[in-house]
Amino acid sequence: MAQHHIQYISDEDNKVTGVIVPIELWEELQSEKETAYLLKSKAMKKRLLKARKNEEGIPFDEARKKLGI
Repeated sequence: MAQHHIQYISDEDNKVTGVIVPIELWEELQSEKETAYLLKSKAMKKRLLKARKNEEGIPFDEARKKLGI
């Protein structure tokens, strides 16, 4: 993961209550979260690993764009 500029948000007691992260980092984290969710299913894990080995077709990011996800 590349280094990103993260900003912390704190309340009047100086307690950190949130963060602001660059959109690229947010999208990367969301993608990892989605992948982890999909890998919980044995059937989906098998499909994903098979698709990863497939040398035909289009890149995953391009497929996501076409599907609007």
